[in-house]
Parts: sequence; C-alpha cells; structure tokens
Amino acid sequence: MTMKKLINAPENLVQELLEGFALAHAGKVTLSDSRLVLRASEKAQDKVAVVTLGGSGHEPALSGFVGEGMLDISVPGEIFAAPGPPKVLEALRTAKRDAGILFIVLNHAGDVLSAKVAGDMAKKEGIRFEQVLTHEDISCAPRNDPENRRGLVGCLPVIKVAGAAAEAGRSLEECAEIARRMEAGMATLAVAVSGATHPSTGEVIAAIDEGTMVVGMGQHGEAGGGTQSLKSADETAEIMLNALLDDIDAKAGDELFVLLNGAGATTLMELYLVLRRVNQLLADKGITLARSLVGEYLTVQEMGGFQMCIGKLDEELKALWDAPCDAPAWTRK
Repeated sequence: MTMKKLINAPENLVQELLEGFALAHAGKVTLSDSRLVLRASEKAQDKVAVVTLGGSGHEPALSGFVGEGMLDISVPGEIFAAPGPPKVLEALRTAKRDAGILFIVLNHAGDVLSAKVAGDMAKKEGIRFEQVLTHEDISCAPRNDPENRRGLVGCLPVIKVAGAAAEAGRSLEECAEIARRMEAGMATLAVAVSGATHPSTGEVIAAIDEGTMVVGMGQHGEAGGGTQSLKSADETAEIMLNALLDDIDAKAGDELFVLLNGAGATTLMELYLVLRRVNQLLADKGITLARSLVGEYLTVQEMGGFQMCIGKLDEELKALWDAPCDAPAWTRK
C-alpha cells in the first residue's frame, strides 16, 4: 500500500524523530550521542533517579515525560520495539548514584526481557535500583494474574507520583512504595475504532471493520476483549468505566483519577464527551472524580480510539499528582 507518512529513509526514522524532539523541547531534555533522552537540568546526586524504557512510535511517550519532577532518563527503542539490554544498561550506569534508581518498566515481553538482562548486569556492577512493573490492562487477565496484564498508559500516573517523590528527596524505598501503591490501585482499558499502520513500512497493524469497535485493543494493535458495533460516546464511556470500576473494586466515597489517552486519531472533542459522561456516572455512584487528564500521551500512530485509565487516590498521592513538574508532555507549575 502507499505510505502516507511524511518520513525520510525508514532506517533513520528514530534518530531523526529524536533529534527533532530534542530541538522542540530544548531546555527540558537533551539527546545523548547514544540516543538516550536525558533531563536538561540534571537532578542532584543525593536524590533518586527515575528511568524507563520503551519503543518509539508512541510519541510523545515515553520521552515526553522526561523532565523535572518526572523521569531522568528515557531509553527509546526502534519503532514499536524495546531497546536492547546494552542501551538500558548504559542508562542505568548514567543514572547511578548512592540514592539509587527507580526503574519503571511496562509489562511487554521485549521491555521486560531487556530490563531483566540489563538489571542483572547492573546488579553485578553494584548499581542500586528498585524495579516497578506496570501491568494494569484489564483485557488480558484477571486482577489476580497481574504478570499477564499489559502495561498501557498507566505508566504515566506512576511516573508522575514517583517522580514527584524523588524530586522531593524521598528515599528509594519510599519512591518504590509510592509507585507500587499507585500501580496497585489502577486499571486501564482501551477501545479502538480504526486501525493503525507501521510508520516504517506502511503495513496495517490492525484492521477494524467499518461500524465496529474493539474493546481491549493493545498498545500495538494487539487483540483483546471483543469486537462489537460502534457505540456513542456515552455508551462507550459506560462500558469501559463499569469494567474498570469492577476491577479496582471502587466504592462510594472513593476518590479517583481518570486519564483519557487518545490513540492518535481521536479528537479532543470526542475525549471531552467521554470525560463528561464518566463524571456523571461516578457521581451517580457516589465516587469523586478527584483528578483528570485528557490528551494524547501514549499513541499508536493514526489509530482511532483511546485508553481509559482510572485509579484510587489518597491524600499523599493527590499531593504528588499536584506537585510541580516540567516535562514536554506534562508541565505543572
């Protein structure tokens, strides 16, 4: 099929997009010669560093979350592919400090493998770190089987609260506990209404028939859940929210965050309609929408659809959510 992407040579795509990303956000991030995305203003060595990894092609994530109050280093891989262990090990070496490193990994096979191999080597070199795995996609497995759940946009709330804790000078053990507490209380579900193509090849990743939608679509177009007729914004919000509330066992009196992450081709208009209905549904159940975030944070090129992530908040997590940060994809003064 004809490629409908404004790119140059596919083999140079990741290098060129990272160069452009660093130029667009000069002052917040820098790009190393080995293609690590680093904070422009280095964090004090007596504070915990926060590191993550993941494939390119999902912009602005994950490098969009590098900056003050969030990540110190992002390790980008090729398009939709995890970076290799040597690159991840280099990031851990770069971030090495007595305060330690919080290493946040999304639960995808390639990411987990690279993290394990690099982590094992880092331990032999005396690099101190704690790894936190995000696995909040409810379409893959039940809550009692977290290892078989994918990590989706839920990495963002975890990065936000853990990054704020690290910036405040909390210990590695405290940062890890905060990250795990946030992760344990959240759940994500994705819906897709149109498919995406691979930006390097033009090949269709996932084809979705007209008039249908797929609930449970993965980050790269992987199947999950089931296909059904296309629903309205309100109906879709209700289908997704009810499943997520059941998963986290939400009850009247709870305070939740709701994050709506556009997959690449869904407009803010549509996402705002969904959030409006989510708020109504929560209010009917006596649950408070304490924080919300709407936009494109972890995309799948031109896929139509979105991810809905919800999670429980306590007073400490709310304060960390509200703490200042300055990253390309999330700035809070």
